[in-house]
Amino acid sequence: MTRSVVLFRDLLIPLLPLAAFLVNGLFGRWTREKAHWVSVPAVVLSFLLSLLVLKDVLSGVNTYASLYRWITVGAFDVSVGVMIDPLAAVMLIVVTSVSSLVHVYSIGYMHGDRGYARFFAYLSLFTFSMLMLVLSNNLLELFVFWEAVGLCSYLLIGHWYERRSAADAATKAFVVNRVGDFGFGLGLLLIFVTLGTLDYQAVFLGAKAASNQTVDLLAPFGGKLEIGLVTLIALLLFTGAMGKSAQLPLHVWLPDAMEGPTPVSALIHAATMVTAGVYMVARMHPVFEISPAAMATVAVVGGGTALFAATIGLVQNDIKRVVAYSTVSQLGTMFLACGIGAYGIAIFHLMTHAFFKGLLFLGAGSVIHALSGEQDIRKMGGLRNKIPATYLTFLIGSLSLAGVPLFAGFFSKDEILTRAFFAGDLGRVLWGVALLGALMTAFYAFRLVYLVFHGETRLLPDAAHRVHESPPVMTVPLWILAVLAVFSGWVGIPLIAGGDKIGHFLEPVFAGVAHAVHADIRLEGALIAVSVIVALLGIAIADMLYRTRPATPDKVAATWPRLYSLFLNKWWFDEIF
Repeated sequence: MTRSVVLFRDLLIPLLPLAAFLVNGLFGRWTREKAHWVSVPAVVLSFLLSLLVLKDVLSGVNTYASLYRWITVGAFDVSVGVMIDPLAAVMLIVVTSVSSLVHVYSIGYMHGDRGYARFFAYLSLFTFSMLMLVLSNNLLELFVFWEAVGLCSYLLIGHWYERRSAADAATKAFVVNRVGDFGFGLGLLLIFVTLGTLDYQAVFLGAKAASNQTVDLLAPFGGKLEIGLVTLIALLLFTGAMGKSAQLPLHVWLPDAMEGPTPVSALIHAATMVTAGVYMVARMHPVFEISPAAMATVAVVGGGTALFAATIGLVQNDIKRVVAYSTVSQLGTMFLACGIGAYGIAIFHLMTHAFFKGLLFLGAGSVIHALSGEQDIRKMGGLRNKIPATYLTFLIGSLSLAGVPLFAGFFSKDEILTRAFFAGDLGRVLWGVALLGALMTAFYAFRLVYLVFHGETRLLPDAAHRVHESPPVMTVPLWILAVLAVFSGWVGIPLIAGGDKIGHFLEPVFAGVAHAVHADIRLEGALIAVSVIVALLGIAIADMLYRTRPATPDKVAATWPRLYSLFLNKWWFDEIF
């Protein structure tokens, strides 16, 4: 194919969902219950085209093109363009695959909804915005679609805007993200003022040249507080990532986002909005690498968030909120990996997480659908025989989240833990923090499994008679994600099929990162064993408390009421904000 044909094919990936948005947005009054016939084929075709892009990138064919000059004001010259390299190719596959499955699942989940066409229009716009964010070849273009993703989340979280809780949650998500985006915007302004460009490659070269420059933060007030220019830029960019990816203390919007329809939760948590922050830090890694202080900040915030969110997930009673806090925790683990220079592993975990977290959210939606809207896990129980497909797929997702060997989550999470251990003194502290978070994760993952699917039913008699398995249009995406939640991690196994394929694939993007680890194979094996033991221990504790001795959790809560109240009330962050 000629270069122009390849570029046209690449542009179709985001333009197809955009076209679906325009058709359903403008003609939704006529498409109504047929809206999925527009959106689903568009997104599935985007996925198929993304596979062709991946094939090209595997062959060494990358794309960098400026489509047209967008803004020219004096020295400010920005073009709209696309950049496809191994990092972008991985993100394209993740976004389009999960979005395709969410679109299909939504046909069943949203059936009969009054805003059916509007929902599919916004879902397609969300996909378009995330794809353009990934394909952007400069920071201003990325920022525009960064904001577009935030707008789409507002529209989708507030889909049922008649409900006050949904409208409030949408507003909260929008406002909290503006706090992070204010820092991001300041970072872009500082980059342009000091480096004179917003083009990725030019920024990377300029940041390297400016590595010894400092900024006096208190100069306007007559004081003196110097900080490295690149450090300040990196911290401002990371502020944006903290808001978008729900890191402490800007995490408060994400659990409330559960007020939106479950397919929205799956798309936000698995493939679009919250992964944007991790992607941005990985994309801008040459800037972060210059500043050890910024790197340490990213690692500490990530590790702290991973543990903090895990403590809250231990005691939540809403099925979607438990899964939501696991997302906050897993994102923290990804940032921990970025902070120690393991960007490729962070993207690997982003990929595996997209599949098992998408599975868990859609599985939770299937449970809610089966129970006619019930989300309180204290009112469930004994569902495994009534909705077997949902149970088996949810179990697979939980095993992957817990980090049990042979499941995808184990391979990516374990690589992060191992790299952290060998990343100096701070790395070992963070390894301990992440390990404790992994123990809690395994526990609450199976607390959910046991309370929802095992034991005696706690459903009201009339509700128990109405329990039904979801239709195939909802269960087929669950099975596809279940397969991916098992096998997607195998591309990162060093000893199988020629080595760590995803690591080698991403190597050109992160080639300049000097954080290679040459670990003792026996010590590395011991660390893997510890990780496995911790995962199994978390599952065993959940089994003991919620299957073998179901009265014990109430006794534990009564023994430590203040700690239980702290976790249940999310460390009082909502009240503080």
